[in-house]
Amino acid sequence: MQVKYNSWYIQYKKPFGAIYAGQTVRWAIEVNEPIQEVILWLTKNSEDHVPYKMEYDSDSKKFVVRVTIESSGLYHYYFAIKSNNQEYYLEKGPFGVGKLTQSNYNLQTFQLTCADCKLPNEDWYKAGIVYQIFPDRFYNGNPHHEITGRKKNTFLYATEEDTPYYIKKADGEIARWDFFGGNLLGIQKKIPYLKELGINTVYLNPIFLAKSNHRYDTVDFTKIDTLLGTENDLKNLVEALHKNGMHIILDGVFNHVGKDSIYFQDAISSPSSPYYPWFKFSHYPDQYQSWWGIKTMPEVDKENKDYQNFIYGEKGILSKWTSLGIDGWRLDVADELPMDFLKNIRQRLAQNNCHVLIGEVWEDASHKFVNGQYRPYTTGYNLTGVMNYPVRLFIINLLNAKNSSNEEDAMNSLAAIVENYPTDFLQNCLNNIGTHDTERIKTIMNNNEQKVAIAFGLLFMLIGVPCIYYGDEVGLIGGKDPDNRRYFPWNNQSQFLKKTVRDLIAYRKNCSTLINGKIAFIQIKYGINAIVRYDNENIIVYCYNCTQDDVVLSSDEFIYHCLSSDLSSRIAAVLNQMPIKKESYLLKKFSKN
Repeated sequence: MQVKYNSWYIQYKKPFGAIYAGQTVRWAIEVNEPIQEVILWLTKNSEDHVPYKMEYDSDSKKFVVRVTIESSGLYHYYFAIKSNNQEYYLEKGPFGVGKLTQSNYNLQTFQLTCADCKLPNEDWYKAGIVYQIFPDRFYNGNPHHEITGRKKNTFLYATEEDTPYYIKKADGEIARWDFFGGNLLGIQKKIPYLKELGINTVYLNPIFLAKSNHRYDTVDFTKIDTLLGTENDLKNLVEALHKNGMHIILDGVFNHVGKDSIYFQDAISSPSSPYYPWFKFSHYPDQYQSWWGIKTMPEVDKENKDYQNFIYGEKGILSKWTSLGIDGWRLDVADELPMDFLKNIRQRLAQNNCHVLIGEVWEDASHKFVNGQYRPYTTGYNLTGVMNYPVRLFIINLLNAKNSSNEEDAMNSLAAIVENYPTDFLQNCLNNIGTHDTERIKTIMNNNEQKVAIAFGLLFMLIGVPCIYYGDEVGLIGGKDPDNRRYFPWNNQSQFLKKTVRDLIAYRKNCSTLINGKIAFIQIKYGINAIVRYDNENIIVYCYNCTQDDVVLSSDEFIYHCLSSDLSSRIAAVLNQMPIKKESYLLKKFSKN
């Protein structure tokens, strides 16, 4: 018996991918011989499976069922087929292809994500290019690079080329925090550099008063860190960015504070402190709940009404800073913030005409569970997108694959994200090949700038908003934290990489297909693969060659994933016998017709 089903094709499932509450989904499968019955088994989260009998449709020659999905949530489904009194099951295979099995043990079910509503559309963000800056490590804008706002028990590096280094106590706690002296004025002075590159949005790691250089240990939410400047410096930076047609996203760290924070220090000074209820003490005052057990980062009780009002009340922290013209926020450890907390942050920002709220979620955000509880990030009411770390894994795994099977697995992992996320959510995701929490892309690629260029090309071809971690575009290297937070190499830039990134940015900005188009994948041979983006008018193919040989493409070798036969034929006709040099890529745009 042969059964055909592919969740990527509308003749089998319509609409494609995630849906919205109240939509009707049409499922259809083809079977090549007479059978007794076909059942669609559908379940929401961990609820009971619900059977839907599929009826044979003589026009399409398929077994068909239509189901209206009434409420948002995470659904899974599979098909049960009875033939000759034997049960068969159709589970999910790679790229949405149905795979027939006779065992219902540990079935690989298909996922159906259902959202409540669509997200606000911010064109400047969705069609833009984001640049992530670790403020201390970018540029010092003071006239002679002097350091202002010095802190006790810290040290400053002698040169900008010094390598970041932790000085720790015996128990592992940081004894001295190190600084290079980058500041807000420095970012403002480098706006011409960002504009030349093609950046339209700057995302800053935390800028509020803290003890550390990363500033995820907030001391005072109401103040700019003294080493970075003043509130007036932030106002000037926001104004300068807006005057240059650019935008700014801030990092919100609302899950925990620093041990030296004014809130925690007041709380441990007296149980009568107004901040005492913000923290969970197991033995007052020296034992308390902290982020991942790190005692220097006491965790805040997000259920506390006073703290909630402090963060997202009418006169809270979000309103204070967003009113200065902040265009969006990124939330640190979003998966540790209660869903109502996220929803209320979103509502407060909307009241301030701020509609970009990106959460730090490292995995597939459509089926994230925390402590056994489903986290409905994609429903439309809380986050507008996430930091798309699966994109980074896809690119690294694809380019460092050991064989063709590894390459196919990498492509399939990204295809799953595309299918699981609502389109508007996916388009809002902040895609990256590196951040302050990861090794540098050039280091991961063994300092091979040709492969780094290919990685950037893949980043700019994918659905979502490309985000460049400062310095990656000029070949800055770095291993794990703190080595990945080196100072920007203003005097030692890779002109090859910078030109490559600048050209890719310009291409994306002038190509709506890369913003709104669909996506597909082509395997050619080991080390040579392609990403396809297409819409009703155009097809764009990004093909890379990671091998050490110049090759001539042969369409006979192409294996298409998530592509219809007519598109496959069109691509084959264009790419057949096209040369591609070793460790390089080609970018072809042509008419769909």
